[in-house]
Amino acid sequence: MPYYQHYSFDLWLTLIKSNPQFKIQRAHFFHQNFNNTGKSVDDIALIFRQVDLMCNAVNEKTGKNIDADEMYLMVISLINGNRLNIDDIDYAQLHLQMEELLFAYPPQLYSDVTIEVLQHLKQKSGATFSLLSNTGYITGKTLRKVLALYGLDNYFDFQLYSDEAGMSKPNYDFFKLMLNNIDICNAGKNIPLTNIIHIGDNAKNDVKPAQEIGISSMLVNVNSATILSLIS
Repeated sequence: MPYYQHYSFDLWLTLIKSNPQFKIQRAHFFHQNFNNTGKSVDDIALIFRQVDLMCNAVNEKTGKNIDADEMYLMVISLINGNRLNIDDIDYAQLHLQMEELLFAYPPQLYSDVTIEVLQHLKQKSGATFSLLSNTGYITGKTLRKVLALYGLDNYFDFQLYSDEAGMSKPNYDFFKLMLNNIDICNAGKNIPLTNIIHIGDNAKNDVKPAQEIGISSMLVNVNSATILSLIS
């Protein structure tokens, strides 16, 4: 495959994946601390999943972003019905507790070749790199710390997260924001759209909008392709 002048990557299920223990421990935490109705741990895990799916669907439809604090408050509300006043929730403290739990069970690299591929591309192509990621329960601010944990942050010229931008993929404006940032970090260079590629695991959120704004795209990990295809 030819080298590009800019590589844009999705994050979840492209470069990293969830630690299954985090979701289990999160459900236990809410079971112990926000469970006035006596729901089971499995019930709470299901509520987390339902809110996640619902918010993802809304974000994809509207192109906007439902933030982590709103998602957590939805979960607490659904767990408790009308038996707990969410006005009493100290969200700043909850955010810190969730971040601490996340780093006790941190997300994992999607593949053992992830860093190898990024390093190879960076050295051989001389291209700029970026992230374009939707967020959910985990904020962009925390995800930046996750990347730093693995040294992945060293490869990226900029990182764009839906909660910080107020836009979610497949919103074209989110991709246009990426293009604007590519121009900024490549000042003085003329980079054709066809020399930019976006790599992700979601045909609707990653491939389709990339193609429609005129940049190249690659679908990985839900098909036979992996990021190794970028260097083979």
